[in-house]
Amino acid sequence: MRWMMLAGVALVAGGTGGTGGTGGTGGTGECRVVEGVRQLPADVRESSGLARGGRSAGLFWTHNDAGNAPVLYAVDTAGRLAGRVTVGGARLVDWEDIASGPCASGHCLYVGDIGDNSGKRQSVTVYVVPEPAAKAATASATALHFRYPDGPRDAEALFVLPSGDIYIVSKGRESAIALYRASKANQKPGGTATLERVRDLAPQPKNARDRVTAATASPDGRWVAIRTYRELHLYPADALTRSGKLSPVTSDLTRLGEKQGEAVALANDGTVWLSSEGSRKEPAQLSRMACSLGGAPARAG
Repeated sequence: MRWMMLAGVALVAGGTGGTGGTGGTGGTGECRVVEGVRQLPADVRESSGLARGGRSAGLFWTHNDAGNAPVLYAVDTAGRLAGRVTVGGARLVDWEDIASGPCASGHCLYVGDIGDNSGKRQSVTVYVVPEPAAKAATASATALHFRYPDGPRDAEALFVLPSGDIYIVSKGRESAIALYRASKANQKPGGTATLERVRDLAPQPKNARDRVTAATASPDGRWVAIRTYRELHLYPADALTRSGKLSPVTSDLTRLGEKQGEAVALANDGTVWLSSEGSRKEPAQLSRMACSLGGAPARAG
């Protein structure tokens, strides 16, 4: 799959890579695996999203997808279960991603009920949950409903920038991989708002392993990570959300041996955590990489 190009960014990855784009002539970056695979608890065999906690940098929030209860799980950096929180006021149709970001109460988790394998949902929902303590039993959600301007889309990737804007990246199942935005001003509980189509990121993938499965933004809003089943793409957020020519820094993920890579979280220093779904016989897994990125892109608004 050929991803759109932004001159000035390149990557030297520790692996052969798949089919992602290559860079230009500016700074370079490198991603390496820094920790062996950690097993996630049996409660989250279908880990479909991953967000680093805002209340504690040593905790992550994850969840299962369709067919499960509306529950958020807190896990530590070793993959051990630290909490199980039932989300009130929420349904789980097909939760596919989770993001950490600002909100009126300070810091919230944004849960994307955005999966649509059959392409029939007339609207999707993002649940905004004030980040609970890991040991809390319950948390309350505010539902934000959105429709796409160009018809139903299957999506598994969501991120939130410091501005409070929510972004959804389509999977590429039915058409090109595209970026959509719900500006802060367009997030109104009680109605259904229309998303803005920001740009195409890549043509419809010919190989299903190049479909997008997760996204995340660094807490400082400088970088956005978008992953597929076999590659990680890192974008300067300002270029991604505007109209510049794009070339993501790209790293091969096949070396992680993931069964079905579904989630990603990103720190300001380039540390990347990734989780993969498991099966009835195999647990989900948590992996960590360190990415050294060239240059310091401007923060997106």
